[in-house]
Amino acid sequence: MAKFVLAGKADCPYYAKAELLADLLERSLPNFRIHKISIHPRDWKEWLESTCKTNAWKHEQSPIIWRELIDRGGKGMLLGGFSDFLEHVQGYYGITSDMSTELMLKVAAENLRTRELCEEEEVHSSLIAPLHIWISSALNQTCYILVPMLFTPGVFPEAPPISLHLLDVGGDEEEMQGLRMEIEDLALPQLHQVTGHTDLDQAFQQAHVIILLDDSWSDGEKEESTARKVADRYRGYGQLIEQRAHENVVAIVAGDSLVSLKCSLLLENAPSIDSSRFVVMATQLEYEARAHIAKKLNVKTADVSDVIVWGNISGISQVDLQRAKVFNYQGAICGPSHLPQPVLEMIYERKWLESEFESLVNLQRGTVASKTQRPTAISATNGIIAVLKALNGKTSTEEVFSLGILSTGQFNIPTGIVFSMPVRFGNGQWSVLSDVTIGDKLMARMQISADQLKTEKDLATRTIKSIT
Repeated sequence: MAKFVLAGKADCPYYAKAELLADLLERSLPNFRIHKISIHPRDWKEWLESTCKTNAWKHEQSPIIWRELIDRGGKGMLLGGFSDFLEHVQGYYGITSDMSTELMLKVAAENLRTRELCEEEEVHSSLIAPLHIWISSALNQTCYILVPMLFTPGVFPEAPPISLHLLDVGGDEEEMQGLRMEIEDLALPQLHQVTGHTDLDQAFQQAHVIILLDDSWSDGEKEESTARKVADRYRGYGQLIEQRAHENVVAIVAGDSLVSLKCSLLLENAPSIDSSRFVVMATQLEYEARAHIAKKLNVKTADVSDVIVWGNISGISQVDLQRAKVFNYQGAICGPSHLPQPVLEMIYERKWLESEFESLVNLQRGTVASKTQRPTAISATNGIIAVLKALNGKTSTEEVFSLGILSTGQFNIPTGIVFSMPVRFGNGQWSVLSDVTIGDKLMARMQISADQLKTEKDLATRTIKSIT
């Protein structure tokens, strides 16, 4: 697919001529895409110098045109000005422009008026200062369930209006337009605006919260092929977050495959942002474990708390019940409903805990997906919302969460990998729970998880080197 970027002074007649030629190409060629950037004349010189410096280009006139590759966040291939673009189009597509001078001037004047109106709207929007939330892979089922939940009480308490930005790289533009319209139809009081994007042109601009749902890799792909796609996509995401997102952005990685690796790639490519702002959602796996414990003890899932998940969230992990509690359990010893009891003291079948329980948890998501014939979008959404509420101070400071975070050597876990471990939240920050017991069996399991994560990271590193 050919994707071109056309930028120029809003009152430039040659920008207007290039614009109309590009529109003609986009209508005529199914695989031709154009992104237009109209710059006010007073800002043009500074903008051009900055763009050329960033990309190591030399160009002095309006317009400037370059070509990019789809799914790439890096610099493109400079074509030049209008004459260079026209020559390229004539050579590749056999199409030329016969636009009159009178029409060029008329369109240029209209462009300038439009640019000035847009600036007035931008000034008005800047006074509102909305919270910018970006969701990637927005056309998947999880996003459809997630969006209304983001606006429920307690998720973003006392937050300003929310600007919701939906991103699905290479997705269907008509479907994206439909999703945007459907969200607007919800008439959510806190919703300021909705935008839809199928490329990376504006990705993560001003982002305060980023929720990454990408899992569009084929189950039958070779490991190297999957690693290449993940490395390419998330390396680009990280670079764009570094350049465009708010300095206090929070990025939550969710999904079923290579989630710790994805978070590692974001961290490596957004070095100026505090590493604590990048986390992997382990809550879905934690809740799946709680559901099986609740079934075993004949209580509600909500009556089980403080289950810990260690390791590779989308790979080898270990469910740890050393701090797990159960409420409302009708056992030999009963107490008030608010009085918790240790799960390990209430479950007497050690064989079930050591073999069947782990197997049930590992198979849970696949079992649900096979019965419903779709991904486990509802439970994934619930996990994301739980993390957002915790980050926004709407959970008890005593509650234990499992979270994939960058290891700095805690519990003898190797540094530099994203590893799930127990945390508590307070004032919008997480802190690692230190008073846990790491026995030999658990330590051995954690080491296996760490080795798997290091292998994934090494494979991605080799893949990135082969790309560059």
